[in-house]
Amino acid sequence: MSVSTPATGRDQRSSPPARRRRGAALEVALLEAAWDELCAVGYPAFTLDGVAARAGTSRPVIARRWSDRIELVVAAIRHRTALAVLELPDTGTLRGDVLALLRQWSASVSEIAGMVSFVLADYFEATGLSPSDLRERVLSGTPSRMAAIIQRAVERGEIDPGRLSPRIASLPADLVRHDLIMNRAPVPDDTLVEIVDRLFLPLVLAGPPKQGQA
Repeated sequence: MSVSTPATGRDQRSSPPARRRRGAALEVALLEAAWDELCAVGYPAFTLDGVAARAGTSRPVIARRWSDRIELVVAAIRHRTALAVLELPDTGTLRGDVLALLRQWSASVSEIAGMVSFVLADYFEATGLSPSDLRERVLSGTPSRMAAIIQRAVERGEIDPGRLSPRIASLPADLVRHDLIMNRAPVPDDTLVEIVDRLFLPLVLAGPPKQGQA
């Protein structure tokens, strides 16, 4: 006669047997398990115990590294964001550099943008943080590729520094982020071209916009 086990509300296949991992390998495994758990159950049901079960380890192992689930969520998103490696384009023109960066970003971070918008709504309510606050914590210490691109364009004489402001400098990224969150999919290339050619370049170029190929 077979004996059934009580339902636990969690897919038993998500709890692999314990494995001996140490150091960086263990931390990566925990962060990946935390991301997978967040995607699977959402923030309200996200617990250190759930991550431990998914990673095949124990709660104390996780608690020694992150004091609570809020810190673990931030660490997991930071880890996932770091996996989306973006190169610093160097096409020789402001237009080419900005388009190349936006294309990379759109293709690599659409999953993360969708997660922040939908799965983490309860996170923002529970912590009192805003999406902007979370972004600041996740990207803290990360060099701004857009700032580097703009600085090079200033040095080439493409950009009139007097026409720059923090809001204008962040405009391309802000518009792409909005599109990613609203549609939960990579931004169409014609939209990226429109953002650069019709909205951003006319605001910053020192002379008439230079038309190029997308």
